[in-house]
Amino acid sequence: MSRVFLIWAVTHSVKEVQSEDSVLLFVIAWTITEIIRYSFYTFSLLNHLPYIIKWARYTLFIVLYPMGVSGELLTIYAALPFVRQAGLYSISLPNKYNFSFDYYAFLILVMISYIPLFPQLYFHMLHQRRKVLSGTEEHKKFD
Repeated sequence: MSRVFLIWAVTHSVKEVQSEDSVLLFVIAWTITEIIRYSFYTFSLLNHLPYIIKWARYTLFIVLYPMGVSGELLTIYAALPFVRQAGLYSISLPNKYNFSFDYYAFLILVMISYIPLFPQLYFHMLHQRRKVLSGTEEHKKFD
């Protein structure tokens, strides 16, 4: 969902950020990640998973995940002034629904949500890496 959000609700909606280096950063990280992920799935389905693909799936995230998250956060941050100025996707009171929404504040909350979520997901992947690449019998019985 974060990819759809970043592509549509930030990068597509705020044209001014489309030329930011941060967009290139997350697009490169996502692209490499997906090439590795789908190669892993394909070879697994064929019951012929080369170790290099398995290793790449459980190792390259160490660099790619922080790279992608950095690109995402920098892109959202770059979009903030434009969102505020244009009032993009914001709904002000008064209106017939008696409801307001501030997209600028929402983007800030999204950025803050990375603080608890990123370490949790990153350390989960590190744990998976140890489990999958260790090859010990203790870890194999949990697969």
